[in-house]
Amino acid sequence: MTGRDGMRFGVVVLPEHEWKVAEHRWRAADHLGFHHAWTYDHLMWRWFADRRWYGSIPTLTAAAAATDTIGLGLLVATPNFRHPVALAKDLATVDDIARGRLICGLGAGAPGHDATLLGQPELDPRERADRFTSFVDLLDRLLVVGDVDEASRWYTAAKATLHPRAGQGERLPFAVAAAGPRGMDLAARFGRYWVTSGPPNDFTPKPLREVLPVLERQQAAVNAACERAGRDPATLRRLLLADAAVGGVTSSLTAYEDAVAELSAAGFTDLVVHWPRPDQPYQGDEQVVIDFAEKHLGGGHASD
Repeated sequence: MTGRDGMRFGVVVLPEHEWKVAEHRWRAADHLGFHHAWTYDHLMWRWFADRRWYGSIPTLTAAAAATDTIGLGLLVATPNFRHPVALAKDLATVDDIARGRLICGLGAGAPGHDATLLGQPELDPRERADRFTSFVDLLDRLLVVGDVDEASRWYTAAKATLHPRAGQGERLPFAVAAAGPRGMDLAARFGRYWVTSGPPNDFTPKPLREVLPVLERQQAAVNAACERAGRDPATLRRLLLADAAVGGVTSSLTAYEDAVAELSAAGFTDLVVHWPRPDQPYQGDEQVVIDFAEKHLGGGHASD
């Protein structure tokens, strides 16, 4: 089910617990053999307005020190409240602590708490797409070139100087979440991963087979984006984030295995599920995730 060039698997760990509790979950994901573990990057989260919600960058910093081999992902940083210069500095720092294991997920930013909490002006879809293009381009140059001195409609980087590891090798990987052509163009130009959850902003889980036609159309669109960019589509990893539009993946070990087979046949290279929780959202039995990892990923026990 896995291999050097085969499908890879990840989990999302919500930043909802004090670190003395959360640390055990991150260590478990590492010991079980998952390829990557992610956390959400929000100031506030729509379902947890009445609960604790911790910051993603400090969480990933702690996870970097607590784990050994697992990739660590931000899912996803957006221009809603992130500035490329400050974000680049944070990313370079966490990536150093993680010894090159950080993956930076990037998205355009949807309307909601993060888009209004700091008093930002409301943007229409075209403006959000324009801002995202500027955001990704500037972040890339900061992490590759290191020195940027410019001002645009969206961002100013006045004599910004970083010393990125890209000077000694490859830039830390971007995972670009995109459902439309402009975002897919950015994924093709800058991403190691393209990320989708299926129909955008759809939080009513459906069986995978009902969503597959949408996923197949998106696959064709991102292939076209690669061709426009002069990139071999086979070099772009395709990551499905389950449990939003696509439900039921971790309802049982068999369901998990069946989803892997269907997604692999559809051209996906990575499957990420949410670590099951005792209540909604993402309610489920964590033993299914543990059993899958112990059977297919060759990891140890979650309690190791």
